[in-house]
Amino acid sequence: MSAKLKSAVLGASGYSGLELTRILERHPRLEKPALLRREGGSDGAADLAELFPELSGNGGYPLRPLSWPELKRQGVELLFLATPHEASRSLVPEAIAQGLRVIDLSGAWRLKQAQHRAIYSFQDADAVTAAELTAKAVYGLPELNGDRIAAAQLVANPGCYATSVILALAPLLQAGLVDRECGIISDSKSGASGAGKAPTSRTHFVAVADNLSAYSVFNHRHLGEMVEQLGLGDAELIFTPHLLPILRGILSTIYVRLNRAMQPPEVESCLRDFYSGKHWVRVFATPKLPQVQFSLHTNYCDLGFCLAEDGQRLVLVSCVDNLLKGAAGQAVQNMNLMYRWEEREGLQ
Repeated sequence: MSAKLKSAVLGASGYSGLELTRILERHPRLEKPALLRREGGSDGAADLAELFPELSGNGGYPLRPLSWPELKRQGVELLFLATPHEASRSLVPEAIAQGLRVIDLSGAWRLKQAQHRAIYSFQDADAVTAAELTAKAVYGLPELNGDRIAAAQLVANPGCYATSVILALAPLLQAGLVDRECGIISDSKSGASGAGKAPTSRTHFVAVADNLSAYSVFNHRHLGEMVEQLGLGDAELIFTPHLLPILRGILSTIYVRLNRAMQPPEVESCLRDFYSGKHWVRVFATPKLPQVQFSLHTNYCDLGFCLAEDGQRLVLVSCVDNLLKGAAGQAVQNMNLMYRWEEREGLQ
């Protein structure tokens, strides 16, 4: 085996960053990643184990200030950003200018269309460079964009909700089987870790426990990703996210009308053929449906469906772990593609 890849993680103190650090540390082709912090970040901790005591006793996880010269001195080639959207938007141009390859877990570079990107209200210091990087960034959904990811310098890791919805709908839409005039509805539910580590009144224990609530109706940030990647018009998909009183996991229930009557084996074949050879998507035979607990702590997206007796009303169910296939696991899957390694390495 050739020399091991040197990588760095900025934002390891968040939930996704912690999961990412754990995966990278055990990846057989990587050295232990350098963990970075922004000025004033990481709650002032000098070591990640101060924030996550479960890491104690494993040799230390020092958090170093971000320094481009120091990364170059260490021979770091790949930078993971698990930072807020605005931070990633400003940091990526600097990282690319340093010759680094970047996998960004935020929403900073996912969206191509200005009307969708407007939800973030980015103020780019260099609009020309930002536009160039937006055009070059590859949407990091391996099952759809694997060939492009391999050659990318900047990979925009998908949103967790978007991953669950896009993977469920892509086979049927690309086969031209969906009656798009009838519209598509996605009713999606996520565990509280999907809201990030910083507490809010909506994610406080008192608000989440023994409760189920809808939020960001018609204006969730992941909606733009879904319609762009699926080739839909904005009015063709209604997406409503909900907050579940569980730690992690996403379940999306998606309602579709087919443009012709089909039999369940035809629908199953459409899904299985599309994901043939794609290890991290599991298709369940009807009437068995995915559940959140099946995909927890894995990098799988689980897909299932039920077809009405009329053969046209279809319900799809898609489950992912929002911190793994919806974030850190998918980022490592993208890294494996970028370096032409087997997609499963480090994720089994």
